[in-house]
Amino acid sequence: MDNVETKKKSNLRRNILDILFLLVVFGLTIYGVFHGENLEEVLEDLKKCDLTILVAPCIVCVLAFILLESVIMKYIFRTLGTKLRLLRAYLYSFVGFFFSCITPSASGGQPAQIVFMRKDKLNVAHSTLVLLLITIGYKLVLVILGGITLIIRPKSIMDAVEPVEFWVWLGIVLNIIVIGVLFVLVFMPSVAKWIIKKSIGFLNKVRILKDKDKWLHKTDDMMVKYEDASKYLKEHKIVIFNVILLSILQRLILFFITVIVYWSFHLRGTSIIDILMLQCLISVGADMLPLPGGMGITERLFLAMFAPAFGDLTLPAMILSRGFSYYIQLLISAIMTVVAYILIFKKGRNKE
Repeated sequence: MDNVETKKKSNLRRNILDILFLLVVFGLTIYGVFHGENLEEVLEDLKKCDLTILVAPCIVCVLAFILLESVIMKYIFRTLGTKLRLLRAYLYSFVGFFFSCITPSASGGQPAQIVFMRKDKLNVAHSTLVLLLITIGYKLVLVILGGITLIIRPKSIMDAVEPVEFWVWLGIVLNIIVIGVLFVLVFMPSVAKWIIKKSIGFLNKVRILKDKDKWLHKTDDMMVKYEDASKYLKEHKIVIFNVILLSILQRLILFFITVIVYWSFHLRGTSIIDILMLQCLISVGADMLPLPGGMGITERLFLAMFAPAFGDLTLPAMILSRGFSYYIQLLISAIMTVVAYILIFKKGRNKE
């Protein structure tokens, strides 16, 4: 009982620290973006956008972006022999995006999803594998699209990227490292098992981790199921290919919000492809930094890279693009996370 209480207190303390960190970063972001700006002029510029073009399509993009993760999730579970209703997967996706939005480097999303999936009695090893594949697809798309852009180096894009190109390359390198680690976990489970066991031994030796045997036993139990699932996926490589294709579509849908913002101001001259690629490079640059939702760096990169496209309307455009792609997504996901908790935890408890 004491261990349970200690764990609850530890989780509560961590959640409080995450929220405080989020608020501090948010405050610094607001200060950094609006310091020295004429707020009245910004508000007047915001009024220039056409709400009929802006609001509904942007909300549809946010919902479609989250829905596509649910489709990917349902698809991978099906290949592992687990039936999952799309609406249930949609709830898991909302939970994931909510906790990803409020934790550094989106680190809280997948652990939260695992908790909800485990409550629904889904196989934990399969759930972990599914979420790892989603992460690989999600990050691989950024590396592929960003890498192609930086290799081809179209002048219209590179002129805009030049002031912040370092951040883009840093993002690509960090994403490649993470993808490499994830590939080892998914496709080389024996190597992953060896690394985990050595890590447990080291942590026990320096007295950071207690009860070494318990953790080794947990690792063995997990990896038996994990190896079976991994073997299945290696024999069905089309699954990975389809996940990558769906992930490309998913990413482009969210990036398309900036295109809609561009149209809402009745601007012309910058192509859809240029806007999508610039938005992709912003995501590459911000993705791996330890900031909730890439807060702060995303705004600065947008202001630097989209200045040629939006001109004097760059700040209002950033407010709208970021407002829908992050803050509205956060709000919707927060509401649906509460719904998911009620449906999965409260109703599940009543049935028990």
